[in-house]
Amino acid sequence: MSTGNATSYDKKSVKDVEVKGKKVLLRCDFNVPLDKETGEITDEGRIVAALPTINYLLEQGAAVIACSHFGRPKGEFRSEFSLAPVAVCLAKHLGKPVKMAKDVIGSDAVSLAKGLQPGEIMLIENTRFHKEEEKNDPEFAKKLADMADIFVSDAFGSVHRAHASTEGVSHYLPAVSGFLLKKELDHIGGAISAPKRPLVAILGGAKVSDKLGVINNLMKIADSIIIGGGMAYTFFKAQGGRIGNSLCEDNEIENVLKMLENAKTRGVKLLLPVDSIAGSEFSNNTEPKTVLSNEIPDGMMALDIGPKAVEAFVNEIIAAKTVVWNGPMGVFEFSKFAEGTKAVANAVAQSHAISIIGGGDSAAAVRKFGLEDKITHISTGGGASLEFMEGKILPGIACLLDA
Repeated sequence: MSTGNATSYDKKSVKDVEVKGKKVLLRCDFNVPLDKETGEITDEGRIVAALPTINYLLEQGAAVIACSHFGRPKGEFRSEFSLAPVAVCLAKHLGKPVKMAKDVIGSDAVSLAKGLQPGEIMLIENTRFHKEEEKNDPEFAKKLADMADIFVSDAFGSVHRAHASTEGVSHYLPAVSGFLLKKELDHIGGAISAPKRPLVAILGGAKVSDKLGVINNLMKIADSIIIGGGMAYTFFKAQGGRIGNSLCEDNEIENVLKMLENAKTRGVKLLLPVDSIAGSEFSNNTEPKTVLSNEIPDGMMALDIGPKAVEAFVNEIIAAKTVVWNGPMGVFEFSKFAEGTKAVANAVAQSHAISIIGGGDSAAAVRKFGLEDKITHISTGGGASLEFMEGKILPGIACLLDA
């Protein structure tokens, strides 16, 4: 419908269109974890997160046709990937029935959609039961769109994929964001396009290759970039350091050297962990030893940032006005090597900065340490938030109507 671009975060939301008496195709993220034994939903977080948009639409007198992918059924109807348990859970939260279609674009879904009244909600089956979904097949997208008058996108975790239910339907229907997606656009988009300064970006995790695009994009807008986690040791090796058995991507050394040069040229402060907590094996049973990050003994590997690194990182975070964080500082799943990530999480929580956590492991860490209430925004999409921070064009956002 509209041609967005990498920096156009200003999109119309569900509040900018008339939904009364309209049929709304609502793309949610109901890809929830199930207990393999019982088939029970083990974490209802994503269903609960969709409720504000659903309740708003129902209260405004729209008829809601909800859809989502679930797992990887690879284009086949497979009962273990049915959204039926989601319909039951959703009905419990809404306190009203949720009609469950037996198919996606078949006769059952079409006839249920046709008879759906204002204030009623139905859920169609897993969009990935059709291989055309992931191929963004126009004919499949049109059949989905034909059931409705308006498309509302509220699945941030899927906007980086051009699928029929995330992008394809927008070619046939006016497309706007739901509340959950709008929040992501406002927070991450705002932090990147007009940050309160200083902007401190914290990047961790295992591989530097996963974060190259993000670092390069943040280099243009951040005042300082903190690098922790396994990815830091490629930086040390690139500068001639001894890193023992620590993680390293030799094929990224040239990119890392360019990045260090780029930071100097741009006047961006790039902070690496001066010391590390190392162990002789990747396990919580190994004896932790504090060592300098560029002098890690042979036979040892860095598994967390050390106390001097923690102090330097915390001081930088406390002075920030905007903090963007993606990726842990060490192997925080092991209690002996969780201190670095915990200290950074605490600093982010205690800072007076606008704090954005980019989903994935950082979000898990913040929840593990019970700090989620002290963070401005925790993203619901790992891959999507990374690509968003990279400044990439996300098809599921670009297709929405500009505000």
